[in-house]
Amino acid sequence: MYQRIRDLREDKDLTQKQLAQALHCSQQAYSNYELGQRDIPTEVLIRLARFYKVSTDYILGISDNRRA
Repeated sequence: MYQRIRDLREDKDLTQKQLAQALHCSQQAYSNYELGQRDIPTEVLIRLARFYKVSTDYILGISDNRRA
């Protein structure tokens, strides 16, 4: 899951700071999500899925299908 959110961010050429602003969290909190040092809260998971237009199952690694 953590590598997927990093890959999604990098595919869009976004910095952690830019994505954190879009998610309404701090850059440090977002960094901790990518590093697996902090669990991603459900509401942030949903915001990520909507932002990238992918399913939460894709982000969680349950599915390889990116479609929302």
